Amino acid sequence: MSGRLRYFKGSLVVTAAGLALAALVGWYYEGSVAGAASLVLIAAILSVLEVSLSFDNAVVNATVLADMSPIWRHRFLTWGIAIAVFGMRLVFPLVVVSAVARVGPWEALRLAAAEPAEYARLLTSAHVALGAFGGAFLGVVCLKYFFDSEKEVHWLRALELQLTWMGRFESAALGLVLASVYGFSRLAPQGESETFLISGVFGLLAFIVVDAIGTAMGGVPGGRRALQRAGAASFLYLEVLDASFSFDGVIGAFALTDNLFVIAIGLGIGAMFVRSLTVMLVEEGTLTSFRYLEHGAFYAIGALAFLMFLGTVVDVPEAVTGLVGAAFIGLSLWSSVRYERAQRGAAGDGTARGG
Repeated sequence: MSGRLRYFKGSLVVTAAGLALAALVGWYYEGSVAGAASLVLIAAILSVLEVSLSFDNAVVNATVLADMSPIWRHRFLTWGIAIAVFGMRLVFPLVVVSAVARVGPWEALRLAAAEPAEYARLLTSAHVALGAFGGAFLGVVCLKYFFDSEKEVHWLRALELQLTWMGRFESAALGLVLASVYGFSRLAPQGESETFLISGVFGLLAFIVVDAIGTAMGGVPGGRRALQRAGAASFLYLEVLDASFSFDGVIGAFALTDNLFVIAIGLGIGAMFVRSLTVMLVEEGTLTSFRYLEHGAFYAIGALAFLMFLGTVVDVPEAVTGLVGAAFIGLSLWSSVRYERAQRGAAGDGTARGG
């Protein structure tokens, strides 16, 4: 398998196996070919939605992986896949339902298998807590990137120069997100304000803990042990980041089906393609080729954080979330191509005049 398609070989195998499994699940629950086909279609749609919603996640993953040691990069792309596919798309929703309903994990699994409508109701009832946690974590991730006073490359220059100036103030990103958490908690549905506030604070604490672990593991710069420790911290950071991204997709998937197993299959297939895309971005040097792609990804993360907050107050369709992220990514790619063309044109003019 040649060219860039080789990066997706494993994902294509998982897709075939996943859709076959979705057909078996459909036959078990529906007892007909038409029922099986409908669940296969839903699984396929969910996988496409997962990829479209998580492209910005792939770009951010690639920026971190590019600086990781080969061994930790391999661990993320193996262990991380297992955590992302099985942990966040199958086990995590069961844990949430178990906590909300105050039942054991096996009872939560029984609800998923035998009473999917009740399972879906319990999981979606936690959307305020999940939205606040994920929005707070992703909000700090976004602002930390733009509040970097040493950042030299700017896409939306007028705005980003102001944001890098904000980076001179210690903990400005944390303070701004905390203020946002408090503001949205006042708008949360009746009886959910405290839940939103507490969950948002825990989202901030998650970022602080991961950041602190990264600092503590830094060790002596340049040392092999330091690289291994930094790799471990980056691995943890990427897993929490993936978890924050997956909240929205897992909850939104119930708009299509309340079958946990089909949701896990569809989102799992999508997660595999996101991982393959991440590897391609790293090994092909795409982030270097497209100057503003990373900027677009972090703007998309910021937009997702805001929409996760907003989604706890009003209904935000999944299509809106996906389109906003895609718009930032698309515009950043277009700007990158224009920049490269301008640079080649300037170099060509210089060569012509020199000749």
